[in-house]
Amino acid sequence: MPSFRVIVAVGRLRPGVDPRSVEPAAADAARELAVVEASSVDVVAGEARITVRFTEDSPQSALRVAEHTVAGLRSVAETGPWRLTERVGGRWFRRA
Repeated sequence: MPSFRVIVAVGRLRPGVDPRSVEPAAADAARELAVVEASSVDVVAGEARITVRFTEDSPQSALRVAEHTVAGLRSVAETGPWRLTERVGGRWFRRA
């Protein structure tokens, strides 16, 4: 089954949100629709980014999971640009 990642820029947290809950919120949202392989928080060029890696049958169904994950994140934090990538061989290719 193909592996995908949704990578989301995260900004200000909603009032009362514990920073430690943001990554699990993203993974939980993705897990509602797909099998989650991993999740992480990274800081790239001063910007916090959450990555959730998951499996899905096709890029179309993976896009649905990515959009659902971003929507779940918006309940706990402001979100910025996001992208969906698919692993093909040893490389990641942008799908959205």
